[in-house]
Amino acid sequence: MLTQKYVNDIAYKVVGCAIEVHKHLGPGLLESVYQACMIDELKSVGLTIQSQLYVPVKYKEKDLGGILKLDLLVNDLIIVELKAVESMIPLYKAQLLSYLKLTGKPKGLLINFHCENIAGQLVPIVTDEFSKLPKS
Repeated sequence: MLTQKYVNDIAYKVVGCAIEVHKHLGPGLLESVYQACMIDELKSVGLTIQSQLYVPVKYKEKDLGGILKLDLLVNDLIIVELKAVESMIPLYKAQLLSYLKLTGKPKGLLINFHCENIAGQLVPIVTDEFSKLPKS
């Protein structure tokens, strides 16, 4: 049964993987490098990954096609948006919120690798779908 605890446990593993990648590579590389390493690390802990996944945009009941691309979808539950930027701007959070709304997924993680501490810049976001899940 899908619960908030299960989703949070998966998110915890994702963050652990990001910390591991950052520990080995440090800041300053391209997002694509971190993405490749994240995919490898997430798979090594037994998580299911889809990368560069196209998201259909539905507008007024019309499917306008898959014109948005998610960085990572973990266990078909958590959207992970990766960044390698000097500063996080509100647009990145808004983008992740839109992806969550369009897909109906319960949780998203915005992770910036261009920093000293992954956990310090991590932006977790939950949706109404998450709040509908039983706690445990």
